[in-house]
Amino acid sequence: MESYEEKFNVLNHCDTFAILNRWGNIDSGGNQIQGIYNRDTRFINHLHLLLNGMPLDLLSSSITEENETLSTDLSNPGFTSLNGIKVAAASLHIHRSQFLKDEVFHEKLDIQNYLDHPCSVKLSLVIKGDFADIFEVRGVKRKARGRLMPLTKSEDGQLVISYEGLDHIRRKAIIYFSQPFEADLAHQLLHFPLDLAAKGLGQLEYAIHFEQTGRASQPKIAYGTAKDELIPRLKHKNAYFPIIETSNEQFTHWLNRSQADLVSLMAETPYGKYPYAGVPWYNTAFGRDGIITAWQTLWLAPQLSKEVLLFLAAHQAEQEDKASDAEPGKILHEMRNGEMVALNELPFKKYYGTIDATPLFIMLAGAYYQRTGDLSTMKQLWPHIEAALNWIDNYGDFDGDGFVEYQHKAERGLTNQGWKDSFDAISHADGTLAKSPIALCEVQGYVYAAKKSASYIAYDLGKTAVAQKLKKSALDLRKKFNEQFWIEEKQCFALALDGDKKPCMINTSNAGHALFTGIAYEHLASKLVKTLLHPDLFAGWGIRTLAANEARYNPMSYHNGSIWPHDVALIASGFAKYGFVVEAARLTTALFDASLFIPLQRLPELFCGFERRQGEGPTAYPVACSPQAWSVSSVFLLLQSLLGLEIIPDKKVIRFNKPYLPSFLSWIKLSGIQVDSLRINLEVLRHKSNEHVSIYWNNQPKDWKMEVSME
Repeated sequence: MESYEEKFNVLNHCDTFAILNRWGNIDSGGNQIQGIYNRDTRFINHLHLLLNGMPLDLLSSSITEENETLSTDLSNPGFTSLNGIKVAAASLHIHRSQFLKDEVFHEKLDIQNYLDHPCSVKLSLVIKGDFADIFEVRGVKRKARGRLMPLTKSEDGQLVISYEGLDHIRRKAIIYFSQPFEADLAHQLLHFPLDLAAKGLGQLEYAIHFEQTGRASQPKIAYGTAKDELIPRLKHKNAYFPIIETSNEQFTHWLNRSQADLVSLMAETPYGKYPYAGVPWYNTAFGRDGIITAWQTLWLAPQLSKEVLLFLAAHQAEQEDKASDAEPGKILHEMRNGEMVALNELPFKKYYGTIDATPLFIMLAGAYYQRTGDLSTMKQLWPHIEAALNWIDNYGDFDGDGFVEYQHKAERGLTNQGWKDSFDAISHADGTLAKSPIALCEVQGYVYAAKKSASYIAYDLGKTAVAQKLKKSALDLRKKFNEQFWIEEKQCFALALDGDKKPCMINTSNAGHALFTGIAYEHLASKLVKTLLHPDLFAGWGIRTLAANEARYNPMSYHNGSIWPHDVALIASGFAKYGFVVEAARLTTALFDASLFIPLQRLPELFCGFERRQGEGPTAYPVACSPQAWSVSSVFLLLQSLLGLEIIPDKKVIRFNKPYLPSFLSWIKLSGIQVDSLRINLEVLRHKSNEHVSIYWNNQPKDWKMEVSME
């Protein structure tokens, strides 16, 4: 089964994305995912290019390496031109160049005549809009919709497709063309006659602006000007990251593609950049996704973590609201635009139904502080960290048993509120679903790490008593967790405790997060690593969300047997923290191998958990988001896990703990890693005779030193 990404091409820029077929068209028949979307609304659901009324023949199409442009090459079928001359097939070359910038879709068409005589042709575009809410596209049925307005052509030659929503917002697609056209408005068909000289070139440019009541319109701008402005912006975003080169060109390409994908998802906000979760379903701010994406890139791009923290602090809940699952101090789950959330048909306009984003927020704050020593930002964030800690103790642990659990309150909110949030994700060994309130395995680890992180920050802010209390609370939780969650007969931590405090005794990938957070006792780590790498969980491409011998296992399910790259990367990080770096390299190799079979080496949100088959790639999950931020950024956490790299600014130390390079990597060069206000360059070499590595400075900063531990 093909994923949508294998059939279509994806362009995205901040709040706008396009899913086009390989011809650069959008087909309203068949797969309903195609279209051009802006702020959770599909404005355009049909876009078709014709030549003399006929479809064109596809030569090739591809997304450029910087991820900004879809380049499509087409040729003509045989036809008779408007001036009566027979034209053989493949006499004309049509090149489509399409990209997005600032909520505008741009296209440039170049038509090259290779005949030695003139040729008159008629290009035609069919453009239609349906203004479907993103949740409608996902399959949610509505009782009523607004009114789609008739297509109009203005006096100055622009085309307007508009929709009057039930929320009283007028949404418009305004299309500007570079030359006059003939319009058949009844059929939404536009004609552009072109007289091509012998060996001559014809061109057409147009731009689709997405506008709605109450939002400022984007100024009209030509294709070339917009393209010239886009490249510097991409370079600015790319400047967040150092340059990474390796001995393996395919691994280097995976790194570069992942960075380009992540950059394409980084939206501008008043607080800096925020990585949107993923295209198509989650092209907006998600708390958990943004935090984990920032965490995975923290060692390389600390500024992104800072801006994620500031954004989430600004949107932290301040009061109780059952309709949105909000409580004071809670961190955002997701924000949405669109007609359905405006009308409260769904609760996701600003929704807080997540159990883990709040402790993860504190974890990221602590990790950012350890990475940068930025005490001024910690002073700014401390009131928000305190509010999050209060939420953990007063709302998260609402039955006072020492564990943080969830029970949804919003009538139309999420039933399960961990990262595995599908309705059937939390079950017992016999397959029965766990009843709430539910205390998830990984969440207890997040809370443990959050309180440890907050204690370090509190000490440095002079809040000694608070720091000591947090440290003790973290240690108490660790003891209680290992005593009550460890299932000796399963050699694994229980997935969760249900509302009766009965453990969900099944083997899942969640247990690996206990290594990532450090809550697992050291003597249990080797047992857990062995369990996670058992063929029931390790499928060859990564670790399944649910073991193959469990009752609800289905490799094609969303959370009960599939493989999620970000999940695998977090587990690999946990392996390395407990000293199992060779095992971490095994997971890295698995995902790298998977990337080689996936278009553009772009790891999707998830893929199916079937066992690896010789000579075949992983089986696609057909509606997985791609690109998705925490999936494409997983490679950076995997690389950090291999290197065991820590940057400790207060001691002016760069530390490598058991660095290890798998056989497919002979060397890695890191250029431009930020330490204090400096940029440093490092080189890691694997010895040919054994698995040991050597590490060299290329520009050692003053007063900094390197520590390398091979034990």
